[in-house]
Order: sequence, then structure tokens, then C-alpha cells
Amino acid sequence: MIPASHRGWRGARMAARAPVIPFRPRPTKKKLVSDAVLGMILFVFVEIMLFAGFISAFVIIKARAVGSVWPPPNQPRLPFAETAVNTTALIASGIVLLIAHRMFLKGRGLGGGPAELGAGQAGSRGGRMPPHGSSGGVLAGFGGLLSRPVGRLLVAATLLGGMFVGLQGVEWLALIREGLTITSSTYGALFYTIIGAHAAHAVAAILALAWAAVRLRRGTLTRDALSAVAIFWYFVVLVWPFLYFVVYL
Repeated sequence: MIPASHRGWRGARMAARAPVIPFRPRPTKKKLVSDAVLGMILFVFVEIMLFAGFISAFVIIKARAVGSVWPPPNQPRLPFAETAVNTTALIASGIVLLIAHRMFLKGRGLGGGPAELGAGQAGSRGGRMPPHGSSGGVLAGFGGLLSRPVGRLLVAATLLGGMFVGLQGVEWLALIREGLTITSSTYGALFYTIIGAHAAHAVAAILALAWAAVRLRRGTLTRDALSAVAIFWYFVVLVWPFLYFVVYL
């Protein structure tokens, strides 16, 4: 029989020879896209289905029009040529925002010089860019926003979007005076439902662009926030040509 003291000594000796396995925490998986961007992508997908339904309904009702006359003879024709100006403004807004978006992701156009090196942190997920010209009131703050190339582009995209909505409003007032209302005919109901839904999305996206501009001015705009707003605006821009050629032709 081995004495207890000897067994304890042998156990301690074996334990001393046992390899020490260092603790290594499991690496966290990096998300491909943030929750904000993923949520916006899912939202846009749902809205694409909505407008696809609108377009399908319009095409079917147009094909079944009595005597194949569309629009109805007693209803005003839609201003195809005038609305081309709106379309140009909207597409230009999307292109301008695309440039601003790419510059922001690369940390460029955020203030110039060494400041851009620090501002490049805004390109990292969740990073923020430093404020620029924090004093001087509202006008000075607006000037500080315009002093950045990204800020100027973001403001230009917002103004072009506002121009699109404003011209749409003028167009609607003219059509209402000519007798085209949501209750005047199926043609009018479809027009105001489809184009009105797009206008509502455009207004919401313009407000989101303005919000992004304010956050850019305050130095709190993140890569994910701008990407989510940009995806929403790209949707508004890209869905419009389909509506334009289907509804206005």
C-alpha cells in the first residue's frame, strides 16, 4: 500500500507536469451589415413589393379600359414633358447623394487637411466625425456644413429632392383645377394613390436627408446612419422612372 503522503506527492508532481492551456476567448463574429442598414434593406424590399402591386394594378386596369381608351376622354392628360424636369431633378439628387455617400465612407471631403485623418474614423462602423465650427449660431453652423464637400453635396441632394416634391405639388394643383381628382374616375384614383404614395416616401426620405445633414454638422453622423438614409433615397429615386413611364405614358 502506498502511503497517503506519497500519493499526494505523486499527484502534485503529475499536476505540475500537466500542460497549461491558456484561456482564449472566442472571437466575436463581425456583422456583414449593421442592424440599421439591414432593417432599411428589409423595409425597402417590402416597399418594392408595394409599388410592384401598384404598377400591376394600373397595367391591368388600363388594359381593361372601355374601348381601350386611356386616359378616359373626359379626363386631363398628365404633363409628361413637364414631369421630365422633375425626373431629371430626382435622378440628379440620387447621383449627388451617391457621390457624397462614397466620399463619406472613404473619410474624404469632411473638412480638409489633417482633420480628414481624424474624420476618417467616421468611415468605421459606428464611428463619428469631429464637429466643425461649433460656435456662431445657426447661420454659422450652416456655413460650417457647407464648408465640407460632403456637406455641400448632402445639402444639394436634399434641395434637389425638395425641388422634385415641390414641382409635383404644382403639377397636382394644375390637374385638380382641370378636374382630375381622386374621386373623378378610376384613372384619377390610381394616379393619386400611386404617385401620392411615392411622394409620401420622397418627403420622408428628404426629412431623413435633412436629419443626416444636421448630424453631419454636429459631428455625430455615422457610416451606418448615412448608409441607411442613402438606401432609402436610392429606392425613392430608382422606383420613380418605372412609375413615370407606366403612369404618365
